[in-house]
Amino acid sequence: MVDHYLDDEADVAAEQDLFDSHSLKHPIKDLPELHPIVCLPSTAKVSEAIQSMAEERVGIILIVDDEKLVGVFSERDVLLKVAASGIDINATIVAELMTPNPQSLHIDDELVYALNRMSVGGFRHVPIVDDADHPVAVVSMRDIVEYIVSLYPDEVLKLPPSPNQSISQTREGA
Repeated sequence: MVDHYLDDEADVAAEQDLFDSHSLKHPIKDLPELHPIVCLPSTAKVSEAIQSMAEERVGIILIVDDEKLVGVFSERDVLLKVAASGIDINATIVAELMTPNPQSLHIDDELVYALNRMSVGGFRHVPIVDDADHPVAVVSMRDIVEYIVSLYPDEVLKLPPSPNQSISQTREGA
């Protein structure tokens, strides 16, 4: 009788395990959607990069020369290297402000490696390249979070009301 009770408790505990770490062993290509890549040459003006980011609604531009990834220019670069510096964005080329030789991954690499790169390196985006270093995609922290939410929608999206927490319906509230 006690054994049956313990078995029932073990089953309940197993059902309440909200996160299966094996989900992170899936390859990046399993993500339902990856950010589109927006590429510019290293000779592009900073103003072109900023305009492309705004028009394409992306947080990172891949800098490509001879079809190979040579750098990245991100929204963080705009904030930290452009906004406070007073540079002439119409005269400065992106190569002067980009992060050269960025860390990248391949489409078959596991999600856990993308999370590791982002966490250890302090990145929000990681370029995905093929074997010849041609960019094929960009994975973002948001892509991975949305994937995890899709695996556990009831636990994340169907929260009961809480008087102590006000969940904003707009991004500005986040």
